Amino acid sequence: MTQAAFFVLTALADQPRHGYGILREIEELSDGEVQLRVGTLYGVLDRLTADGLIALDREEVRQGRLRRYYRVTDDGVQALAAEADRMAAGAGAARRRIAEGRRAPGTAVIPPAPGPGLAGGLA
Repeated sequence: MTQAAFFVLTALADQPRHGYGILREIEELSDGEVQLRVGTLYGVLDRLTADGLIALDREEVRQGRLRRYYRVTDDGVQALAAEADRMAAGAGAARRRIAEGRRAPGTAVIPPAPGPGLAGGLA
């Protein structure tokens, strides 16, 4: 599952939303780290709809413009839960490896990336 699909499903997990509402929710959920373009969003919505993971909930006309609201399906909830479990397991494995690497004798610990030294040069 792509990051975009994961965040779209997550944005729809609690309630139906229209396109702009989905974009705002994704930005909030990701603390601004994920900002989808409109074209990307609608491509993801089309794929998720074709896969049966989301469905059109309703259409409304607001200020002369049509808004399509999407909702997550039962299959979408299952797919989202499975992906969240997969990601959590991967994160747990990474944390364990990091902890093991720091404890193992003779294992090099990767230092943080060097920042600029005095006057922007390297010391």
